[in-house]
Amino acid sequence: MTTLTIPDHLIALDARDPLAHKRGAFHLPRGVVYLDGNSLGALPRRVPERLAQVALTEWGEQLIRSWTAGADAGQDWMALPDRVAAKIARLIGARPHEVAVGDSTSVNTFKVLAAALGVAGPGRRVLLTDADNFPTDLYVAQGLNALLGGTLELRRVPADDIEAHLTEDVAALLLTQVDYRTGRKLNLEAITAQAQAKGIVTVWDLAHSAGAFPVDLNGAGADFAVGCGYKFLNGGPGAPAFLYAAERHHVAAPVAISGWMGHADPFEMARDFTPAPGARRFVAGTPMVLSLSALDEALDVFADVDMEALRAKSLSLTDTFIDLVEPLAARFPLTLVTPRDHARRGSQVSYRHPQAREVMADLIQAGIIGDFRTPDILRFGFTPLYHSHADVWQAARGVQAVLEACA
Repeated sequence: MTTLTIPDHLIALDARDPLAHKRGAFHLPRGVVYLDGNSLGALPRRVPERLAQVALTEWGEQLIRSWTAGADAGQDWMALPDRVAAKIARLIGARPHEVAVGDSTSVNTFKVLAAALGVAGPGRRVLLTDADNFPTDLYVAQGLNALLGGTLELRRVPADDIEAHLTEDVAALLLTQVDYRTGRKLNLEAITAQAQAKGIVTVWDLAHSAGAFPVDLNGAGADFAVGCGYKFLNGGPGAPAFLYAAERHHVAAPVAISGWMGHADPFEMARDFTPAPGARRFVAGTPMVLSLSALDEALDVFADVDMEALRAKSLSLTDTFIDLVEPLAARFPLTLVTPRDHARRGSQVSYRHPQAREVMADLIQAGIIGDFRTPDILRFGFTPLYHSHADVWQAARGVQAVLEACA
């Protein structure tokens, strides 16, 4: 599709896009509009070079000396989790010592839930969550409750009813800020304030938030949070996750998985656990150097990014897609489930369709890569760092062609 077919107002939006230059920082396959960065971000171009350096020089030549030998150049492996944590902290409104990087989102969810329960007030036994929360969050909560002998109640309620269930028996509130299916964005600041007014500890899942739009955990007074490195942070498949623990909880919050890398002096090899300062105490095992290095390099793309500009572009991209696809909803069984209200929208657009699985398979075959979520969701993620309004136009035309072919 040539640029001549793209409406002039979309061409103009791309021409004055302050983030347009970031597109060149990513490897984007030809002939594809990639709208699944909310599951796996695109490859930053500098990551392969960084991985080659780590593999061939730091590992191949320096060997075990790389744990500390590169300290002067800022490349020592021991400090890698802290360097990555500092880069993530800026994106989520945290201080570097409040962020720990390593393990998976699921493992980190276990850690922060255990920590949250440890600082919750006495007599509280309810863990409150969204009934449609991401399954792993629910599974982790179920597993933790089983480990505690079933002494908790996992109370699952619709997201719209959360406020009504903020009762005196609730110990912790576990919510995902952006719903993974619909793209609905919760008001982190307001809900945090409502929960804390009732003495409830908050745990936020930022899997579809970090790197997609500005997050201000400190500003909201949030207690704990988790997030992953492979979606909007573009750290690669299986990239390490992160957790956030507000400074005020560092002393009192229990460290449920206390490993040697979270010790105040790992190489002292003491027989009793003394937690490291800050959130570093939650780093359990040896850093995953290769994957952490990829994430470290990927995060450098954000170094000069104005997060408010990122948010503005995200909303412009998603507004454009909704507007372009809207006429199709009058012709086909396509129902928008993503909020039109900017304050309630993440960086994706989702539709219901009775043959969503088949439609998405046809779209992917045509080079429009979104994804399907059960039972009937077509999901399209928009990454402002590498998407243009021209991409949105091409994607909408692709949706039209597939729906017409299926009719």
